[in-house]
Amino acid sequence: MAATGGLIQEIGKAVKAVAKGKGSKWWYTPHMAAASRAIAERIPLVDLVLEVRDAREWMKFFEEQKSMVFGVNSHNRDNIKEFLTFLQARVRELKKKDDPAHAITLMLVGIPNVGKSALANSLHQVGRIAAAEKGKLKHSVVSPQPGETKGISSLKVIASHPNIYVLDTPGVLPPDVVDDGVCSKLALTGAIKDDVVGEIELAQYFLSILSLSDEYKKWGKLSGVGNGGVLTNERISSLDKRPKRQYPTDHTQDFIVNNVRRSLFDAVSSFAGCIENGENLARLIEEEFEVLLKVFHLPLESNYCRVATKLLNLYRTGRLGHYTLDPVPSNAHGILL
Repeated sequence: MAATGGLIQEIGKAVKAVAKGKGSKWWYTPHMAAASRAIAERIPLVDLVLEVRDAREWMKFFEEQKSMVFGVNSHNRDNIKEFLTFLQARVRELKKKDDPAHAITLMLVGIPNVGKSALANSLHQVGRIAAAEKGKLKHSVVSPQPGETKGISSLKVIASHPNIYVLDTPGVLPPDVVDDGVCSKLALTGAIKDDVVGEIELAQYFLSILSLSDEYKKWGKLSGVGNGGVLTNERISSLDKRPKRQYPTDHTQDFIVNNVRRSLFDAVSSFAGCIENGENLARLIEEEFEVLLKVFHLPLESNYCRVATKLLNLYRTGRLGHYTLDPVPSNAHGILL
């Protein structure tokens, strides 16, 4: 999109500048180079390699390409059980051609911060119960920051009959610097540490994507509730009767999230200018930051860093909707939304 071109170039330039340095601690790090070699060495020793992607709307496209694909939520126990059943079915197909007594090893690969460790832990936690395995759980380190997994983990059992084990691996990026668009998307999703670009710039990039999308339109029912439009816990419960999990930090509480949605909907819907124009879009983003200062209950004299931190957290945890950063090829029909 032309209106976001300046932001994309700015973010891409910052990432490229860091990536040029040999031994960079932000891009293709020495740990990442060692992990890439270790993964390549182990590929001949494993039976299946599972690439973890944040694909979402790409599911149908992968299926049409005859790829083995499964949509999984690491935090949904029932979904993990379905995934294990899917894996066991694929493994049984392998074992028909192989030694039936042979244990199967799966290796998880992917870019940093895509959810490999969370998936490995969930598979191990659910699978070991079904396999009646005794002993302590072997947890992989899970963190919102990229690069927490430093080495290939030990085998974790995830199923029996047949026996299936999973290997978690560190996230890896290509050693060569890619184009501005790819750099920007990697930075926005958290695959690169926010310090490389800056949280404010990433939040501006996200707001530009949100404002130019149709996602915010789904929040229209939250607008104009009255009483200043601010939603309280009691009034949220009247809009949605389903029980809500309570989160430890204020900005992730349901009533705060809904206030963020409502405020962004109002800001975009009431904006008079054409946001396809870069200058107008920049002005809208400035207005959105000012609104979010109030929604997050931050002092008006605060800089935008705290707003950006909270906003990026809500985006990356899916609380502000789902966005496909890479357009699906036109030959993919019936895309799942």
